[in-house]
Amino acid sequence: MKLPKAVMEELRVPSGQAAGLADRSTSTTEATWIGADRSKYKKVAEKDLRQFVDELTVAQRLFWANDSHALLIVLQAMDAAGKDGTIRHVMSGVNPQGCTVAAFKTPSAEELSHDFLWRSGTLLPARGMIGIFNRSYYEEVLVARVHPELVARGSKSSPGNPSAQLWNDRYEDIKAFEHHLDRNGTRVVKLFLHVSRDQQKKRFLRRLDHADKSWKFSAGDLAERKHWDAYQLAYEQALSATSTPWAPWFVVPADHKYALRALVGGIIVDAIDGLDLQVPGIAPDEREVLDRAKAELLGEPT
Repeated sequence: MKLPKAVMEELRVPSGQAAGLADRSTSTTEATWIGADRSKYKKVAEKDLRQFVDELTVAQRLFWANDSHALLIVLQAMDAAGKDGTIRHVMSGVNPQGCTVAAFKTPSAEELSHDFLWRSGTLLPARGMIGIFNRSYYEEVLVARVHPELVARGSKSSPGNPSAQLWNDRYEDIKAFEHHLDRNGTRVVKLFLHVSRDQQKKRFLRRLDHADKSWKFSAGDLAERKHWDAYQLAYEQALSATSTPWAPWFVVPADHKYALRALVGGIIVDAIDGLDLQVPGIAPDEREVLDRAKAELLGEPT
């Protein structure tokens, strides 16, 4: 199963063009993928997700067996957009031995003593592996742009007052980094979970109203919400500047989690399918070894 080409094209940010976040829906796609009967949207989306999970399970076995490529999935979003739940549901069928998840928190002292991409390089997936960045090196052109006092020392700009050139330089560094990964066998898929401000508020209130979800909320979430417009601008600029043919951005509507998860599953399956991985063949000398092993096993006394 595949997402319709029209849906993929709608979600993708074309290289060299504006992301247009203000004009993109946070709840649905214009291209049809889930049918016309809105009363069945959730049921159909959940069915599609199960199929994508099954296909991803099979695809990961091929990934592991080939040991020729790695897949890096970059998830970026505003708070409460559904990153954790998306990882949990979409990757539910993946063998944990073949998948790693890295959550990017506040940089440590050691990380701050290196360039802004250094810590990302240490967490990249090996060939045959799927790696997920829950937030990523993009924080350095998102959070750092909204809070310029966080820009690490060592940049050419004065501390706390970075120049416009700094951000342009970082965009170029990120594109070069991702191009390097792509040329060396790591497919990069970048997903922005596009949630509305109203939906974020509802999810925050839900966390506060339910004891089993309150742990997800922190005072910092509310403080960052006050910078909503600044974050939207930072995302618009970052996605527009760094969506490339080798590492495209996909803007996925996130107000309805059932649709979000199905769309993310479809995008990831499409990325792996695009690698055209095949079951590894067996060389003649290896086949002889296997045949001898089989004969020996069959010849054992019962």
